[in-house]
Parts: sequence; C-alpha cells; structure tokens
Amino acid sequence: MRRAHDALARRGVPLASNQVEYSLLHRRPERSGLLAACRDLGVALIAYSPVGKGMLTGKYTPAHPPPGTRGRSWRGKRLSQIQPLVDALRQLGERHGGKTPSQVALNWLMRKGALPIPGVKNALQTRENAGALGWSLTPDDVAALDAASDGSLRA
Repeated sequence: MRRAHDALARRGVPLASNQVEYSLLHRRPERSGLLAACRDLGVALIAYSPVGKGMLTGKYTPAHPPPGTRGRSWRGKRLSQIQPLVDALRQLGERHGGKTPSQVALNWLMRKGALPIPGVKNALQTRENAGALGWSLTPDDVAALDAASDGSLRA
C-alpha cells in the first residue's frame, strides 16, 4: 500500500482508501501493519465482512450453524471456539444499554479507526447496524475484545 500511495502521490493523486477484510475474526490488517500504515498516510481503512460473515451476530451456535457454504466452513469445533468471543460481545452490549453483538463488533472496528461496511439484507439489519453509532466502547472494552478475539483465533 505504501508503494501504491507513493506512486499515486507522484502523479498528484491521493490514495483515499483501502478496502480489506477486517473483523474480530480477521485481524490481519492490525497484525500486518496495514492499519498503522493507513493511519500514518491518512488513508481510510474500509472493513468488509465486519461481523465475520455473520458469525459475530450471535445468531449462530454449534447447535444452529449457518446454512450453505458458511455452514460447511463453520461446523462444530470452529463455531464452538468463537462462542466466548460472541459472549463477550453480548456482555459488553448489555453494559452499553442493550447493544447487540453486531453493534459492538462494528463499534470495535470504528474504535480501531476503520470504517466498517456491513452487508444488509433488509431494513431491520440497516437499523441494527446504525445502532453502532452514537456511543463508544471504552479503551478497556476494546482491550477485552482484543483478548477474547485472540483467544478465539488461537483455540
């Protein structure tokens, strides 16, 4: 990204954004230094799949996996491993006035400096996603989610 930024800058074109997969289940932008580079260069990091393709919404469990391809990817043990993270999202949401796991996951991304672009299938999901705005996780909340994420990703 730095090379692209420099090449564009030589031509007088600013690099405005970089869209990558980023969520509590996919933290490569943090670990690779991409998020820090975006901050340094004033490039907006746009996070797609910010609720982990639905896995962070709280609606899927080992007993009720997602249908189709996602269900095959997230069977049994893998889905069980992320349940402590989903529980942490749920608990933090309750402490912040009844926010949903999705709203907490989106707010976490915003606290990290990313712009999440969640997919929606209906007006209800649009309203729910909007509930991630107008409040903020505390630094301690962000650290707790980081730790829960690290535990889920290692499990």
